[in-house]
Amino acid sequence: MDEVAAAIADPVRRDILVMLREQSLPAGEIAGRFAISRPAVSRHLRVLRESGLVRDTLVGRRRVYEIDPSRFADLIGWLAQFAAAGWERRLDALETEVYRTRRERRRGATTDQRQENTA
Repeated sequence: MDEVAAAIADPVRRDILVMLREQSLPAGEIAGRFAISRPAVSRHLRVLRESGLVRDTLVGRRRVYEIDPSRFADLIGWLAQFAAAGWERRLDALETEVYRTRRERRRGATTDQRQENTA
């Protein structure tokens, strides 16, 4: 998982992964979408390939890249522990607020009834 985390730490590599999310792309087309040199993009692709996040296929003289989703499973599982904890706290806070609001409404209704009875 450390390789995967290191690979996605760079914003250029994350952009490449987003590009490959929808379709496979040749290396030249990926490089053409960046303002950095082709060798720099090539190094980013190599890091992604070595981490297992993408795989490449030689099609004629072109190298075509695609995402390998299997390598994301460990990272997703690890990140899920943080996402779930955040939602639990938020849902607990919502539950508390709902109970508080109900209690205040009941108190308000009881006070209104007492005022009607004394009038």
